Amino acid sequence: MFVFIMNINKINSDTRELTEVFGTTAGVVYQCDVKECWYVDFGGKVARFNYMSLVRLKRRVEDVSVEKMLLDPAKGNDFEIISLSACDHLYVLTAIEILALKELLHGTFVMLKLNHLVKDCLCRVI
Repeated sequence: MFVFIMNINKINSDTRELTEVFGTTAGVVYQCDVKECWYVDFGGKVARFNYMSLVRLKRRVEDVSVEKMLLDPAKGNDFEIISLSACDHLYVLTAIEILALKELLHGTFVMLKLNHLVKDCLCRVI
């Protein structure tokens, strides 16, 4: 697994290699077929993930209980630290940011599944 933090200017110069998979007002996920990776542009940072790392990030974000964060009056529950094992990058997110990242990752995987289903249907027709 690898995660690589990238300068946003660098990703803008390589847009010919990138395909936008899904985007919201909070961020965008791009797919790069040349490097076989995904770029998550969220919270002012662009991180590069392989597929398995992206799946692990999605699972980790889904495991966060936003309700518990909002209802627990303890001072340490104002934010959540999301990190992946064997990874140098981590996200420090508030409840609203977690919801936004959940939406971004959920939409990304819906689009990936939809793309797979469309290709499967097209191959059956041909």
